[in-house]
Amino acid sequence: MGWADVGVLAIFVVACGLAAATGVLFPPGAFYERLRKPSWQPPRWVFAPVWTLLYILIAVAGWLVWRSGGPGIELALGAYALQLILNAAWTPLFFGLRRPDLALCDIVAMWLAIALTIALFVPISPLAALLLVPYLLWVSFASALNYAVWTLNGSRPAHG
Repeated sequence: MGWADVGVLAIFVVACGLAAATGVLFPPGAFYERLRKPSWQPPRWVFAPVWTLLYILIAVAGWLVWRSGGPGIELALGAYALQLILNAAWTPLFFGLRRPDLALCDIVAMWLAIALTIALFVPISPLAALLLVPYLLWVSFASALNYAVWTLNGSRPAHG
């Protein structure tokens, strides 16, 4: 692995870090505390370590596909970029705009983009595709949680 590889890996890590940064810009705060949540929601402290691990896996997966340089890489990395953009958009939608309904639309689109990314990664780098499976599973769980919060809180105005 040369310096160019390390530099590109750093770019993938930074891209994932930028997606994660929306969590700092739009923290849950009092709005989220007041929402009704399902009994099966994990404790708040679980989210940071899970997402940290997932972002590392996402970065490495993208880098592995970039390194392969094989056919289909442009479309695969395009899908990868799309899922990362949708990932970055979820937090401002849910916590910033206080719109669990819009966040649910976003997370469903994100799930589809992750599934597409995995499918496009398989022929290029099966390992990269495998690294994204925990992400897809977590987003599946997060989608159910988003849906539950939305339905438990109905169309109440998003104040505070």
